[in-house]
Amino acid sequence: MLPYTVNFKVSARTLTGALNAHNKAAVDWGWQGLIAYGCHSLVVVIDSNTAQTLQVLEKHKADIVKVKWARENYHHNIGSPYCLRLASADSSGKIIVWDVAAGVAQCEIQEHAKPIQDVQWLWNQDASRDLLLAIHPPNYIVLWNADTGTKLWKKSYADNILSFSFDPFDPSHLTLLTSEGIVFISDFSPSKPPSGPGKKVYISSPHSSPAHNKLATATGAKKALHKVKILITQEKPSAEFVALNDCLQLAYLPSKRNHMLLLYPREILILDLEVNQTVGVIAIERTGVPFLQVIPCSQRDGLFCLHENGCITLRVRRSYNSIFTTSNDEPDPDPDPVQELTYDLRSQCDAIRVTKTVRPFSMVCCPVNENAAALIVSDGRVMIWELKSVVCSQNSRNSTSGMSPLYSPVSFCGIPVGVLQNKLPDLSLDNMIGQSAIAGEEHPKGSILQEVHLKFLLTGLLSGLPSPQFAIRMCPPLTTKNIKMYQPLLAVGTGSGSVLVYHLTSGLLHKELSVHSCEVKGIEWTSLTSFLSFAASTPNNMGLVRNELQLVDLPTGRSTAFRGDRGNDESPIEMIKVSHLKQYLAVIFKDKPLELWDIRTCTLLREMSKSFPAITALEWSPSHNLKSLRKKQLATREAMARQTVVSDAELGAVESSVISLLQEAESKSELSQNISAREHFVFTDNDGQVYHLTVEGNSVKDSARIPPDGSMGSITCIAWKGDTLVLGDMDGNLNFWDLKGRVSRGIPTHRSWVRKIRFAPGKGNQKLIAMYNDGAEVWDTKEVQMVSSLRSGRNVTFRILDVDWCTSDKVILASDDGCIRVLEMSMKSTCFRMDEQELTEPVWCPYLLVPRASLALKAFLLHQPWNGRYSLDISHIDYPENEEIKTLLQEQLNALSNDIKKLLLDPEFTLLQRCLLVSRLYGDESELHFWTVAAHYLHSLSQAKSEDTVVTKDGAPRDRLNDPLDICYDVLCENPYFQKFQLERVNLQEVKRSTYDHTRKCTDQLLLLGQTDRAVQLLLETSAENQHYYCDSLKACLVTTVTSSGPSQSTIKLVATNMIANGKLAEGVQLLCLIDKAADACRYLQTYGEWNRAAWLAKVRLNSEECADVLKRWVDHLCSPQVNQKSKALLVLLSLGCFVTVAETLHSMRYFDRAALFVEACLKYGAFEISEDTEKLITAIYADYARSLKSLGFKQGAVHFASKAGAAGRDLLNELGSPKEDLTEG
Repeated sequence: MLPYTVNFKVSARTLTGALNAHNKAAVDWGWQGLIAYGCHSLVVVIDSNTAQTLQVLEKHKADIVKVKWARENYHHNIGSPYCLRLASADSSGKIIVWDVAAGVAQCEIQEHAKPIQDVQWLWNQDASRDLLLAIHPPNYIVLWNADTGTKLWKKSYADNILSFSFDPFDPSHLTLLTSEGIVFISDFSPSKPPSGPGKKVYISSPHSSPAHNKLATATGAKKALHKVKILITQEKPSAEFVALNDCLQLAYLPSKRNHMLLLYPREILILDLEVNQTVGVIAIERTGVPFLQVIPCSQRDGLFCLHENGCITLRVRRSYNSIFTTSNDEPDPDPDPVQELTYDLRSQCDAIRVTKTVRPFSMVCCPVNENAAALIVSDGRVMIWELKSVVCSQNSRNSTSGMSPLYSPVSFCGIPVGVLQNKLPDLSLDNMIGQSAIAGEEHPKGSILQEVHLKFLLTGLLSGLPSPQFAIRMCPPLTTKNIKMYQPLLAVGTGSGSVLVYHLTSGLLHKELSVHSCEVKGIEWTSLTSFLSFAASTPNNMGLVRNELQLVDLPTGRSTAFRGDRGNDESPIEMIKVSHLKQYLAVIFKDKPLELWDIRTCTLLREMSKSFPAITALEWSPSHNLKSLRKKQLATREAMARQTVVSDAELGAVESSVISLLQEAESKSELSQNISAREHFVFTDNDGQVYHLTVEGNSVKDSARIPPDGSMGSITCIAWKGDTLVLGDMDGNLNFWDLKGRVSRGIPTHRSWVRKIRFAPGKGNQKLIAMYNDGAEVWDTKEVQMVSSLRSGRNVTFRILDVDWCTSDKVILASDDGCIRVLEMSMKSTCFRMDEQELTEPVWCPYLLVPRASLALKAFLLHQPWNGRYSLDISHIDYPENEEIKTLLQEQLNALSNDIKKLLLDPEFTLLQRCLLVSRLYGDESELHFWTVAAHYLHSLSQAKSEDTVVTKDGAPRDRLNDPLDICYDVLCENPYFQKFQLERVNLQEVKRSTYDHTRKCTDQLLLLGQTDRAVQLLLETSAENQHYYCDSLKACLVTTVTSSGPSQSTIKLVATNMIANGKLAEGVQLLCLIDKAADACRYLQTYGEWNRAAWLAKVRLNSEECADVLKRWVDHLCSPQVNQKSKALLVLLSLGCFVTVAETLHSMRYFDRAALFVEACLKYGAFEISEDTEKLITAIYADYARSLKSLGFKQGAVHFASKAGAAGRDLLNELGSPKEDLTEG
């Protein structure tokens, strides 16, 4: 016999439901592939691939308003492992930083008691990853150390701050969206608060501009754009201008530097911050659905937009060559071609049905691959939409729309691949569609370019519980007899009349059944697979209702009316009670006598007479005579068996087999019709008198009455188990009766009306849960003392609606915040460890492994093949960890999708591609950027080498420009591509200029870019009334007459240096650029700390050698201890092709894994000049990497690299105790 504590693995968990208005913006998609969102005061964490709930964090007392995952842009090793860190902020001003895997709050932060407006992790510093910036209303920004909870600095501003956005290209630039306008901060630093009040600008809303009058058609918006005057002004707008409060959102574009978008309900404005001018408008037609939110992409110049009907659209910028028309082209039919950034609608998903209570709240986009978006709906649904690319045939091309076609990129995972090579185009946005072409550059003609269309596919859906009310009931408990087919199912009756059945091991919805037409009042199970539920319609003026009592069979979902045609116009059912053996059912009405039914035959046994007392509480007795009946029946059958047996000799054998057969038959038909066991029930009337009745077959006998207890008020509920009977009353008293010892004890709980009492399952388990108006208590009836208590208002924010036992030691609470919690008996809300979760589908998330294991798994994936074979079976590997960890690793590998497995096992999949793929799988931001840039420049190098050796056609060198590094990498791009982009941008600025200030900024840019003729044209436009007229005219003369004669050069140089010395840096730099002394100009810019400007100028004006000098000085600056941005310095070095220096720097930073992989890749591409020094560096890197693999316990990897390290690895090989020969080929 198993002990009563046998427990199916049901871990403490919370089933969440509809969200609260405060939760609207509380959602974030982390780099590790998990989505966190706020549901009332809980934080729910789900897996984006399988849409399973992995964790529910409970500690906040107020509604969650923001959640933010920590960024993963640092080098991961044993000291700083892959971990799940999340910050959540609530409406009472508290911020909690969580270790999500363990479900533990690491740190709590509180400044004011008002809702946090916005919160963001700082991502720029290599040194510290613990800094969190928060807006504390009304006007403070505070920088916190999220590890210790200490405040680093606090700064207040004049206006109320609504949100903020960091410039993704320059961490010292921060922009605040305030109630009045926008504040630009250009000196943000973790070490000290920003100095001044920032540069404040006002925005006149587009509604007050002429743009809005002509939004009927797309062309109308185009024309109107020409008329949009400056939207950004230094002066405060006049009263008729609407203030900024209808601006919904402000965000920098991560795809190109110095661009920002402003979102309004009916348009998105793209601003160029260099000239503070609108350079693009995305307007919605009059009939279109307004915007709610927009997320700009970084990999491609695209925008994910969420509309008010829950539809998500993707817009991608049109290629420039279809906008800009050059003079030799045929004339444009539109006489006024407006040059602008145009974003074409490329894909949209289905809308949802919006009602009063159901509306879209927020959208998040996958930060790693940018090819999926999740929509959070107010009713608790999470919908995950993935972008899929479809190659379209030539004849289906839609040429009339004016949209340029989208092509699939030439490269996959950073390297160009052939048509037949294995690739997974839906891996990420930049692998789905190629870059938008730049002005004056046609796509190469050739069959390699495939046109693609994009479409959204719903790949994940998670539904929450419906909104309360709830009636909950757990299925019958686990016993030794039902252990083989037992499932821990919870039935939840809802306000709409449906019954949801949840499987509590996984927390997933098992079935949703539409049973009733009105609110479900109660549920009782009649077996493991069927239950009874009842509901009553709203009373008519006579107080009568339509009662519905349904018997539901779970496997088939069939629902039958249990009382047949009865139920119309009668007194409402108050409760139903099923007897202990599930034979009988008592139906109690409000103003009508009791009905007794036989559940097995669905027949009415007895309807009590009118004189029968009114019932306030009723309970069936656990005692019955089934065992004695069984014994009798068995005895008679045995006797019959004996009579049929012939000889005594055979009797022994036959008797035992017959008896065992009979016993088996008995247990199978436990409630066979021919046995009707006697059962009892007790009930109380209005006076508190207790009646005891017996039911056997179809006879009902009144057997005893017990007079009322004077200390008790009106009895509201009874519970009976074993020899203990407990009564609860209106005044909060509990009366414990020991039926064996014939003693009773009354305990006043002072908690008002006892709504429900229920015993825990399990033999000998005498625990009991009592529910009150303001909470619940667990009592031990053996000792008659309280075990735990929960009271609304004091330590919990929710009110309890219903309670039940889940297992012998866990309780279930349904609450008015729309959640159902499975808790330990202490009823303390606790988060669980994620690795203890029982999940129905495997989840790929290496962050859940212990640090050593997650890093070993990464090494296993990166250094394929092992022993000469590609395999995802870790058991072949010499990895002497315990079996449990190996099993966990294998589970992770099995959780990978088949497409990914196919790539990882493909021998043609190069090392660089593998590094890129693994960095995406791990969501490792730092690695992803490093390997993207490294793959691009290493591949460029090998191409250049092959071009040098093989005489090729003229077109070959252009191929590098056809597949340049994405412009989101800014100064890391190739110089020619970067120059083209900057020229194109200044073209656009020139078209858009509307004031003298804009014109002047354009002139400055043109001069720096060396476009002197156009600059002169702009200078001559200055009107005579303008105060700068004279200066500009002279400047125009100067620009046109600058000659390369010695004296004029030296004079201009002298003037320029004087200007710079006297604080006119920009003007001095301009003059130096005029006389082709851009290298000097860069040096001056760097001296005065304008590092970014110097890098920009070097890339647009200098030849590659001079440019490299400037950028190398910048690298030294980035590596200096006070700046400490070595990871950025590495990327700059990669773009310069200084591969040996990169390897040295990686080694000095102790990034041994990255250094070893990088060296392997460089050797494959022939990027190293092999000399004694490089040989020494390579062996040192391999030896150190072997040591770090040894510390992970990854013996085979350590041996592999130690044997590559020559002399340096010899000692290590001896330590590892293995032969010297190379065991594996990597």
